[in-house]
Amino acid sequence: MTSSYKHFVAGVAGGTTATCVLHPLDLIKIRFSVSDGLPTRPQYNSMWDLTKKVWRTNGVRGLYTGVTPNIIGAGMSWGLYFFFYNTIKSYLNNGEGSKALTIPQYIGCGLVSGSATLAVTNPIWIAKTRLCLQYETQQKQYRGMTHAILDLHKQSGVRGLYKGFVPGLFGTSHGAIQFLVYEKLKIWNARRKGKDIQDKMDTFDVLAMSATSKLVAATSTYPYQVVRSRLQDQNRVYSGVMDVVRTTFKNETWRGFYKGLTANLLRVTPACCITFYTYEMMVYYLP
Repeated sequence: MTSSYKHFVAGVAGGTTATCVLHPLDLIKIRFSVSDGLPTRPQYNSMWDLTKKVWRTNGVRGLYTGVTPNIIGAGMSWGLYFFFYNTIKSYLNNGEGSKALTIPQYIGCGLVSGSATLAVTNPIWIAKTRLCLQYETQQKQYRGMTHAILDLHKQSGVRGLYKGFVPGLFGTSHGAIQFLVYEKLKIWNARRKGKDIQDKMDTFDVLAMSATSKLVAATSTYPYQVVRSRLQDQNRVYSGVMDVVRTTFKNETWRGFYKGLTANLLRVTPACCITFYTYEMMVYYLP
């Protein structure tokens, strides 16, 4: 229980810190990923064009639209993910922290942890997406995270709070791939230096391994994020996942599934580095 507590607290700290620093890039990524050419929403020529328009209208505050559910969602998601992941891993290796698992076991840990975390946090992510998609040129529909969640529940019930949940489940492969790569790099690095896997790692090692694992996972699983964001977008109604896939491919070809990828990589890579570095240090130093 002490170990699980440490992983939860360290995960919350890492996710919260990264989100506070890098939320504007998340806002840019979301707006690009749903940019389907409709005249009802603002059009942006580039990330810089989007940033200038938001800044010109609302300044720094505009770039942090939707930050509250993002901080809560990121903190809870990382905390719960690390908690579930390490609890399951500890069960599989009988509490021997230095014992490596098989590749299927690492993937299984990631999939189960991601699914459990998503079941808890999906309503928060919907609120974040909808708040980020309250454009400066439109009248505000939601006053904040709580109002967005309550309004969505009022209109669509519990089902409304889990829009995008199915593609989100596919997205658990993202965490599974990321943690698999990170764990394998961590084991390789410890053996290379003749250390135990639970020893404190050098700063550069943590940053390099977390960045590599995130780049691999983010690039290979990005299309699901586009599908999920479009399902959660209040400015366009789709009948389901396949409707999003068909419409996106028809109107934008395969490129539509990678809209916002650059902004996403610019955000998630440093965010992952911050998160994992904060997590590793807190796990090592927490009593």
